[in-house]
Amino acid sequence: MPDKKPKAQILVVDDNKITCEVIQRNLASEGYGVLVAHNVEDAAAVLSGQGIDVLITDYKMPRLTGLDMIQYARDHFQDLGIIMLTGYGSIKGAVSALKQGADEYITKPFTDTELMDTVAKCIKKYQERRIDPGALYSDTWSRFGIIGQSEKMQRLFATIQKAGENDATVLIHGESGTGKELVARAIHYSHKTRAVYPFVPFNCPGVPPALFESELFGHVKGAFTGANRDSKGFFRAAENGSLFLDEISELPYELQGKLLRVLQEKEYTRVGETRQNTADVRIMAATNQKLDDLVEKGGFRQDLFFRINVIAVEIPPLRERGDDTLLLAKHFMVKYAKQLGKKEPKLTQNAITALKNYAWPGNVRELENLIHRHLIMHDTQYMDSAAFPAAMKNTISRENDLTMSLSEMTRKYVRQVLAHTGGNKAKALKILKIDRKTLLKKL
Repeated sequence: MPDKKPKAQILVVDDNKITCEVIQRNLASEGYGVLVAHNVEDAAAVLSGQGIDVLITDYKMPRLTGLDMIQYARDHFQDLGIIMLTGYGSIKGAVSALKQGADEYITKPFTDTELMDTVAKCIKKYQERRIDPGALYSDTWSRFGIIGQSEKMQRLFATIQKAGENDATVLIHGESGTGKELVARAIHYSHKTRAVYPFVPFNCPGVPPALFESELFGHVKGAFTGANRDSKGFFRAAENGSLFLDEISELPYELQGKLLRVLQEKEYTRVGETRQNTADVRIMAATNQKLDDLVEKGGFRQDLFFRINVIAVEIPPLRERGDDTLLLAKHFMVKYAKQLGKKEPKLTQNAITALKNYAWPGNVRELENLIHRHLIMHDTQYMDSAAFPAAMKNTISRENDLTMSLSEMTRKYVRQVLAHTGGNKAKALKILKIDRKTLLKKL
């Protein structure tokens, strides 16, 4: 007689073997399938290879803690139910766990009834959170948390897989809104050993040049005015994991040499300190500009370019991904309809045509914003192109229409230039002779 299918698959993570055995015995008696791991690394391997529905993890464990476990699980398994076990009265730990992404927590010691009730409540939460696969197109492809079935996306998935098998530096190129950080996360979580350690994003243009070294490498108390306490810096925060340098093309030239030295020597010094620190960190960088062009113009160091461009990852713009636009639109419709408590609308043929024909200068981010905005502003059963922005609609030429305002005419011309350059903002900036901030304002 075949074994009865368990109610749900549960993974228990605790370095205390007796606690694991007690929880496993009690849950198994209620018809749950239970697996056990005694540290975060082993638990990550189980999550990757098994269909786990609920994760129960202890708060205090040696080396990597329950909070590290939650962060890894939330980044990599979005529909997983998570319960944190905390010591008696450890409210601070419970609050931290909930902020990190846990659904429920139990304080030790707990009764069998408390355990069963909490597990049942957690399962109900994650079931409500899950998206019904039948609501998406049957031919939807999704790998690494990225949706796409086009040939270019299949090539991207293969590159991500290869990049995740080693520690080489990675340079990700793609237009704004294509999902460069999403690809970097996919590479990080595909790595066999680094996946359980932090993925730390660092926004290069968002840091003032005067604070660059302090932010990236850290500083000691009193190193400069305002340094009231020690700071470990982003390199230390990403130890054993991955550091993602976003928009590295915007990094001032004088700071590029400081970054290069760390990449070459694998060592860095905190501001105000003389002791060298080793950097066991995988570096990934991203840009929406062609760095080789910047090198020729003297805006980017050639040696740094060669150092980070070991594995080159090219993300295709949305306009080159064919029917992926419709798959993504459907995905966002399901996502935001659930979030807003609305019924998912159906796309009219006019909407499908508009979505497929539009150039999408803002790529996936622009598409997501469009769908989100539509579901907020409209309660109709259908999503039609009539409600889309004017730039997405088929319009009659108004070149001789003197009723247009100057701002309308400017916006129209900017979009025409973007369409002419295939959405390449760098080329559009050259034609328009304006800076990036002005371009975004015009759009």
